[in-house]
Formats: sequence, structure tokens, C-alpha cells
Amino acid sequence: MIEKRGVQDSPAATARLGWRFHHVGIPHTSPCAGERHIDHLGIYVRGFETSPYGIEWIRFEPHCRVPEVVRTVPHIAFAVDDLDEALKGKEVLIAPNAPSAGVRVAFILDDGAPVELLQFQDISRAGCPTPK
Repeated sequence: MIEKRGVQDSPAATARLGWRFHHVGIPHTSPCAGERHIDHLGIYVRGFETSPYGIEWIRFEPHCRVPEVVRTVPHIAFAVDDLDEALKGKEVLIAPNAPSAGVRVAFILDDGAPVELLQFQDISRAGCPTPK
């Protein structure tokens, strides 16, 4: 049975699971001023650091090995406390991986749409100073 929510209710991911909105990723195909190349991932990104709404524009290089749905359909991303727990019972589209230091990422597929889940390392527990 599908649980329905009211028009003023938050989605279950935030209301019940405690996931936190992180960004919306929008794929595109044309080079843009200000985009940053992430060579080891085969992508170009822009907007994440500057968008007040959490919008990240992503352009994929031909050799980038991500599913077509990630290349063509916008995704929403949530920060989670425990990535492995968040993936339980979900259709995993991209298995957990570490694209950069201190972060683990995976993609799930929900009703045909990609959803990114990110777990950030708690640097205070890793012996690093807590940022101020």
C-alpha cells in the first residue's frame, strides 16, 4: 500500500527518515562559463557553490560511466547519516562510492527518477579539528 501525504506535509524522506535536502542536479549538454571540470569523474559542474537554492548544473563527458537516466533526468540529493541503512530496500542505480575525500555517494531509482544520497564523514570523529 502506498502511503499518501497531504499537500502541506513534508515527504517521508525528510519527515520520517530524517534525510536533509542537499541539492538538485540538472544535466545539460552545452559548455557554460564558470563550469568546473572534475577530471576523475568525467563531468563538468557549476552553480553548486553559488546557488542560493542548491542547484547544480552537470555536464557529462562521453566516457563518463553513469546510467543514461542520470545523464538525462534531473535528480534530487539528500544528505543521510548512514548511507548503507538508507539504501536498504531501495533500487540501487549507482553503488556506494567515494568521489572525493570525506564523502560516500550512491544513487537510487524512485519511480523512474534518480535520487542521490550522500553521507559525509564526521570530521570531528576522524581526529580532525571541527570547522568553525
